[in-house]
Amino acid sequence: MFQQRLSDIYQSPPAMHRGRREAWAAVLPKRWRGAFRLGLSTALAASDLVTIVATAYLAEAIYYKFAFDRQLSVGMTGSFQLAGLVSVFVLLTNLVREEYNIDAQLTRGPQRRRMAGLWLTAWGIVLVVGFATKTTNDFSRAVAIGFFLAGLPALYLSRLAMVGLVRRATSPSSSSINRIHLVGFEEDIAGFYNSHDTEELGLRVVGTSYLRRIDAREEASVRQAQMSEDLDLAVSVVRFLQPDDVFILVPWTDATDIERCVDAFLRVPAALHLRPSSVMDRFPDLRLARVGRLSGINIGRRPLNFGEIALKRGIDMALAAVALILLAPLFASIAMLIKFDSPGPVFFRQRRYGFNQQAFGVFKFRSMKTEHNAVFRQATRNDSRITKIGAILRRTNLDELPQLINVLKGEMSLVGPRPHALAHDRSFERRIAHYARRHNVMPGITGWAQVNGLRGETLTDLDMERRVNHDLHYIDNWSIWLDIQIMMQTIVSRRAYRNAR
Repeated sequence: MFQQRLSDIYQSPPAMHRGRREAWAAVLPKRWRGAFRLGLSTALAASDLVTIVATAYLAEAIYYKFAFDRQLSVGMTGSFQLAGLVSVFVLLTNLVREEYNIDAQLTRGPQRRRMAGLWLTAWGIVLVVGFATKTTNDFSRAVAIGFFLAGLPALYLSRLAMVGLVRRATSPSSSSINRIHLVGFEEDIAGFYNSHDTEELGLRVVGTSYLRRIDAREEASVRQAQMSEDLDLAVSVVRFLQPDDVFILVPWTDATDIERCVDAFLRVPAALHLRPSSVMDRFPDLRLARVGRLSGINIGRRPLNFGEIALKRGIDMALAAVALILLAPLFASIAMLIKFDSPGPVFFRQRRYGFNQQAFGVFKFRSMKTEHNAVFRQATRNDSRITKIGAILRRTNLDELPQLINVLKGEMSLVGPRPHALAHDRSFERRIAHYARRHNVMPGITGWAQVNGLRGETLTDLDMERRVNHDLHYIDNWSIWLDIQIMMQTIVSRRAYRNAR
């Protein structure tokens, strides 16, 4: 076994040669690093507090200016009490979730979805507390609404700025970032360096201990003695370097070696991690989970939890019902134009796969000539089957409006991956990786792929792969704000109408 020497930056000092003391001081932990990390975490929390209080005060000041044409003095404001209730819940929740941890900010940064969920929950609790204490009348509704609407964007922008400052303050050479030590066989450690940029990971490798491969033909006693020697030396090095974390990179197949490594490094005051497979890089949100009394590594949660499904379904039902009532005259006008343009039914219904690959009939305004016993064929540019009215409907996306009926029936959502014809689904599922994941959520009238111009005819597998990648991005990053953004873009964005044929 051998230990990696100091990295080149410390082996090759500049023209003015540093002494050994300076070289070792560069890799050993600083006494003040804990205080520095605590200061950065405190600054993040203080930034959230100041942002919440300032947003509430500004909302009230603007209200007094426009409603009463007078300046707001600090003594007459009630926004501080409202901001206090919100900030107490936000800060305590973030502390419990370790949101102000420097490592979390270096790797994840501000997460809009988590922040939005926390903001909505905080306001729900404020409303419950106000109702229970009968103090809701103490606050202006206009101020509360302004604070609610402006607070989340302000909080996100503030956190974004603070994370930028934190990342500048914690450069790769900074002693404040996490210091790790790697342990494993030479090929596994080489694979780690080949597939990871430690600067991007927000950490610093201060030492590496290589385990020697033992010939399988050797006696068990010889192999055990050699492994014990390697581990004893590695533990001594770790005790000297005092890293924050030790990563064991031994493959999963070497279960006995992993157990011996774990037993050895449990003796040192550092966090111990197993990272024995490339599967860790495929699923960045891995976590240990318990189901009943059974433990396992959770590589992915349900696309939407029960609360998110209920929220999304409630919005779908409300908006679809209102839209059908308001658009009834437009529906009648389109129906008459279709009848006058060509013989056949007003609506076209085709079988598609929906949630969990359950087939359903999707409604559309008929945009093509009626063909009896016709074999399915995807519409193409300048397709002769498209009627004059149908061309207008397809170009303006109006042919999709009857799918509001599918939304009310619970077969579709307003926003989600667009359902494809059954023939397409069966074909592309065999040729495109993760294509079937599109069916893990309810299909939508519009989606992230559509507002980015990825719609219409798919001439190659690459065309469909781009569309699928956008659908999977939507599934993995869903939020109610993303749904609202997609619905708005569907109406006003030019890209949403691109390739509409």
